Amino acid sequence: MGKFVIQEKNGKYSFRLKAGNGEVIAVSQSYKSLQTCKAGVASVKVNAAAAALENQTVEGYAKEKHPKFEVYQDNAGEYRFRLKAKNGQNIAASEGYTALASCLNGVESVRKNAADAPEAVEVEQ
Repeated sequence: MGKFVIQEKNGKYSFRLKAGNGEVIAVSQSYKSLQTCKAGVASVKVNAAAAALENQTVEGYAKEKHPKFEVYQDNAGEYRFRLKAKNGQNIAASEGYTALASCLNGVESVRKNAADAPEAVEVEQ
């Protein structure tokens, strides 16, 4: 089962979603308060399950409605995804993957682990 870990650094909060094996599979932006960071966690839990997949690495890809996972290739040639909420805001992002298949597996891992992650979160300083 996955878990969300919230970190506080210099008065800002961010979260990481970890898979059951401890691997970080998604990270958030910085939030100004613990409350808004926890709201971000709740947003990932709700949106990940319902999100469509928009594979921007395919020529002529179909544009999907929000919420959605956007899979893309960065300037270094690595594959990444970002999860966008119903309002179009980025709520989580991935690390870089060398293979598209690994990136797509990361998307599925977020879907699975976010849904099962407990509501309670750990806060690290």
